[in-house]
Amino acid sequence: MNKTPKTALFCLLFIFSVVLSGMQQAPPSPLQEGKKTKVIMEYADSTVFEKDNNPDIHVMRGNVRFRHDSAFLYCDSAYFYEKDNSLEAFNNVRIEQGDTLSIYGNYLIYEGNLNLAKMRENVRMYNRNNTLFTDNLDYDRNRNLGYFFDGGMLVDSVNELTSVYGEYSPTTKMASFNKEVTLTNPQFILHSDTLLYNTSNRMATIVGPTVIEADSGTIHSSRGHYNTETEEATLYDRSIVTSKDKTQTMTADTLFYNRNTGFGEAFGHMILNDTVKKIILMGNYGYFDDVRKWAFATDSAQCIEYSYADSLFLHADTLQMLTIGEERELKAFYGVRIYRVDLQGVCDSLQFNTNDSMLYLTKNPILWNTGYQLTGDTIKVLFNDSTIEHVDVIDRAFAVEERDTTYFNQVKGRNLAAFFAGGELYRIDIEGNTESIYYPIEEKGVEYIGRNKTESAYMTIYIESRQPVKIVWPSATTAELLPIPDLNPEQKFLKDFVNYNYLRPKSKEDIFTQTAIKVEDIPAPRKHRTKR
Repeated sequence: MNKTPKTALFCLLFIFSVVLSGMQQAPPSPLQEGKKTKVIMEYADSTVFEKDNNPDIHVMRGNVRFRHDSAFLYCDSAYFYEKDNSLEAFNNVRIEQGDTLSIYGNYLIYEGNLNLAKMRENVRMYNRNNTLFTDNLDYDRNRNLGYFFDGGMLVDSVNELTSVYGEYSPTTKMASFNKEVTLTNPQFILHSDTLLYNTSNRMATIVGPTVIEADSGTIHSSRGHYNTETEEATLYDRSIVTSKDKTQTMTADTLFYNRNTGFGEAFGHMILNDTVKKIILMGNYGYFDDVRKWAFATDSAQCIEYSYADSLFLHADTLQMLTIGEERELKAFYGVRIYRVDLQGVCDSLQFNTNDSMLYLTKNPILWNTGYQLTGDTIKVLFNDSTIEHVDVIDRAFAVEERDTTYFNQVKGRNLAAFFAGGELYRIDIEGNTESIYYPIEEKGVEYIGRNKTESAYMTIYIESRQPVKIVWPSATTAELLPIPDLNPEQKFLKDFVNYNYLRPKSKEDIFTQTAIKVEDIPAPRKHRTKR
């Protein structure tokens, strides 16, 4: 009799401890692919256990709450299909999973066996600082992936993305957007067909035709990466960067571009095109600076000036182009070779300014025009509407006209000025210790009369149809005419004469043919006067 109450009390405490331990057990483990667990109906203000005389359908109203593994489902009313382990939820529907993911909407179909939530009407999916808006969202809890198929918008602290189709993973923070994609940022707008976006680092991955428009310029690309916070782009597959004023474009196999700094770097078949000044800068490597208005190209570097029908083709080891206001300054260094139909040249350094249309060649420059060869310390070429108007050869000027492979008309002096009309040479002025060798032709124009050598202070030669027709000297001039049979080989040439024709570019492709100057043809270094 005394033991009975103690036994009953012990049993009651045991049952209570079991119940308490069940209430305090750890939350369910993470979902496993294909795992089937029961949807638990936890609370409702009112419950009708049958609908349409079906005992497996429960009608729940008022503050309805379900639990499925680690997810909680809330709504105003619901149909619970216990046998199918699914439910329909209506009005103020909310799914909460952990403390980082919440989904809101007006209507939900939840399939517990598939761990699939189909949220409809005014859907909002919140994941920390990211919100996805749509009217049709399917959320796969097995893969922790939400996807929409009838228009959606993802918003974070920096960007707003919209598209027709898309998906978002709260685990990886990766979003995929397809069809009519638009990314709106305070600094730019991106339009694409397909785009991947990481909400963690704000990196947009371009995998389809894409256009990025900003006040500073436009980017066209079909593959690459764009950091929407730092505005740094890595672009592939011949992407194009266009300047703000639409006058310059840059394209290459690979482009690195920082929109904030305006600095871009190009690898592989780079092309920088200035559509206003009609200049193209090319090379296998280069970079450009929108702030400094400066561009650089090397490795098979080439420049094409195409303002008129006869384009000028230029190659050098290194090319630089500087923009000053509306004008361009082009510089070329090392192994410079030029080709145009009416003009060819080689030198070590070159500069061309669009403001005065002046071309400067320095360091052993050689210039050819039709049958004439010009050499000196510095050569300046003035263009008028892309046509040669004037050439100045400064210091150690030497002009050669090839009559045939044996005879050459020659003139040398301190400085030389050549004048052109319609691209044709019509006058040459030489001053400073002028010397010349000229082979006059008999009236029938067949045989040479002899070799005429002169020395004077200056000289002017008039030319018609590429033939000298008149030579003017001062009164104090020495002249010597020798018959052709009386000439020794060394008497055919002035001192320092060299025929550089083997260096002459023969075509626009030939500018890449580097022919070394012969050692014996290298001009002697200048002797500078010593100051006393």
